[in-house]
Amino acid sequence: MIPLELHPDRLFPSDPATRSLARSLYATVQDLPIVSPHGHTDPQWFADDAPFPDSSSLLIVPDHYVFRMLYSQGVGLDELGVLPRPDASVSASGAGRHDPRAIWRTFATRYHLFRGTPTRLWLDHAFNTVFGIDERLTPESADRYFDRIEACLQEPAFRPRALFERFNIEVIATTESPLDPLSHHRRIRESGWKGRVLTAYRPDPVVDPQFEGFAGNVAQLGALTGEDTATWGGYLAAHRARRAFFRAMGATSTDHGHPTARTLDLGAAECQRLLDRALRGSVTAEEAESFRAQMLTEMARMSLDDGLVMQIHPGSFRNHNPQVHARFGRDKGADIPMRTDYVGALKPLLDRYGNERDFTLILFTLDETTYARELAPLAGHYPALRLGPPWWFHDSYQGMLRFLEQAIETAGFYNTVGFNDDTRAFLSIPARHDVWRRVACRFLATCVVEHRFGEDEAFELAPLLARDLAKAAYKL
Repeated sequence: MIPLELHPDRLFPSDPATRSLARSLYATVQDLPIVSPHGHTDPQWFADDAPFPDSSSLLIVPDHYVFRMLYSQGVGLDELGVLPRPDASVSASGAGRHDPRAIWRTFATRYHLFRGTPTRLWLDHAFNTVFGIDERLTPESADRYFDRIEACLQEPAFRPRALFERFNIEVIATTESPLDPLSHHRRIRESGWKGRVLTAYRPDPVVDPQFEGFAGNVAQLGALTGEDTATWGGYLAAHRARRAFFRAMGATSTDHGHPTARTLDLGAAECQRLLDRALRGSVTAEEAESFRAQMLTEMARMSLDDGLVMQIHPGSFRNHNPQVHARFGRDKGADIPMRTDYVGALKPLLDRYGNERDFTLILFTLDETTYARELAPLAGHYPALRLGPPWWFHDSYQGMLRFLEQAIETAGFYNTVGFNDDTRAFLSIPARHDVWRRVACRFLATCVVEHRFGEDEAFELAPLLARDLAKAAYKL
């Protein structure tokens, strides 16, 4: 047996003095409640509070961090239990079968592929702290792992609500389309359970003309709200109505996963022309981008009115692999970061709303070259702007360090929003927050020993970075 050990000093600096201070800072934030203001966990988990079905369904099948690495090494998504989309032609032998133990063995045999990745940190943390496993995952230990996790999942202590409480989650936000009835959120509210599970307004299916089924989605938006969404005025009114519904169900934020951060400020006649072409399915790629750009400005206008915090997550070339997309659909590990412009792209929106103190726009990036050149200077000037934490491919030990080292000198700590985990992998949430807290304390300790600010100030900043900046920014 090869031991699985989570070293207490992991991710802390090797220099003894800096490491000692990092330890002391971390001790003050290690057990703070988790604020998870943006993510993609399934609200049905908390509504039903049913046992998770099996190890593979929980830890492998839904996690694109896991299966994209395995796919890159020649493992088919079918072998990992990822189901083809309903309209895909299925010809592979056994496609769609789900043998949890076989999937787990496939994963365990290739666990070495995750060496050096944040996924390895997160999974080892979950194996050890959630399931009490003290040996490393190897082909030889695969069945012992599987049996241990399977046994745990049958216990009441491993149901979603119990884990939510065990993880010390103060509040978590999921992400839903405007077309979602939020029935799971309603059931959570009516259950009497005290866990705070909020929704967030993600309008991509009804603001992106290139989204599958866009015209039908917009028609459904109109049916839900009683508005004529074929007219520009009715279309905007429908958004306002659904945003009000989401707010009534606890939402404090919106989220926008556009390909770019481009914004526009067009006249109503041009907006109607673009809407007409989008609903007919005749928009060009440039017109679709213009429509999305205009809608970011419209969403900012609505946020100023209704108080919802706005988030932009741009810069991903989504579904880059057409074969995977055709067969398995969206969000199957084939999203790739792109170069992203913010200074020019955001100017029409910022000209209108950047100076508003009652409006908050949180910016994320997959393009690290923009930290020091664009994002930190923008957030260091405009009252409306805040910087989101390292995101997606950069939600990692070194990614976090790069963000802090490049952004803080210009933006300052108080123009950032701490951390959010942005995950659908529920068991990774404590691990992700633990990595952030360790890296933040490492960075603060380094600042102190380099005499950039005082030790007392580092102890003030540690809980802000761990929890309080996120609570304030997301109005939680």
